[in-house]
Amino acid sequence: MYFGGMAALKDVDFDVSRKEIVGVIGPNGSGKTTLFNCVAGVYKPTSGIIKFGGRKINGLKPHEICKLGIGRTFQIAMPFRGMSTLENVMVGLLFGRSGIRNKDEAEEEAVKILALIGLREKTHFSAENLTIADLKKLEVAKALATKPYLLLLDEVMAGLNPTETLEAMDIIRRIRDEMEIALVVVEHVMKVVMRISDRIVVLHHGERIADGTPREISNDKKVIDAYLGERYVF
Repeated sequence: MYFGGMAALKDVDFDVSRKEIVGVIGPNGSGKTTLFNCVAGVYKPTSGIIKFGGRKINGLKPHEICKLGIGRTFQIAMPFRGMSTLENVMVGLLFGRSGIRNKDEAEEEAVKILALIGLREKTHFSAENLTIADLKKLEVAKALATKPYLLLLDEVMAGLNPTETLEAMDIIRRIRDEMEIALVVVEHVMKVVMRISDRIVVLHHGERIADGTPREISNDKKVIDAYLGERYVF
């Protein structure tokens, strides 16, 4: 992905398997969010191929990619203001790939999703009155409501305290285990990435410099020099 003469992403190549959690790490400006924007259809890559389920998805609109089964969250939570937590999730169910077109069915399913991510007691709260932690949960719930096979999580731990972070880690694992969804997680909290990821991809200056297990990544000299430092070595 080029912006003018600058390569935001170059020769980035990796895959994600069903029920796999892949962490994506790297310094600010390394191309992590640009990668998500390319996969989700916000940007059309300058070159290269993005495949999902064997199908090339380059150039498809974001809503078309969503209906194929790719959901995403954003770094800055963007709820539908003036609507309740429940109604926010119902939007994804009614306009995603769930096939639900009945309001009562959508409400029933939305309550299940809110229970899964820990917002059941705040079902009827106005979205703009939620805490930062709960807004992060709502971002995930909205994405889950589109019924994805692959979920892209962009810094859902940012701004959370240690207790909230542990809860978010548990939610990610439950999404993978109970809903059988693959996840790609962009995160700067290294303890989180190392604990929840089956595999980690490292970007630096828009290029992939490493791809491996958390142990392999934490001992990779290129990654240590570019990003981690010595404190994360196993």
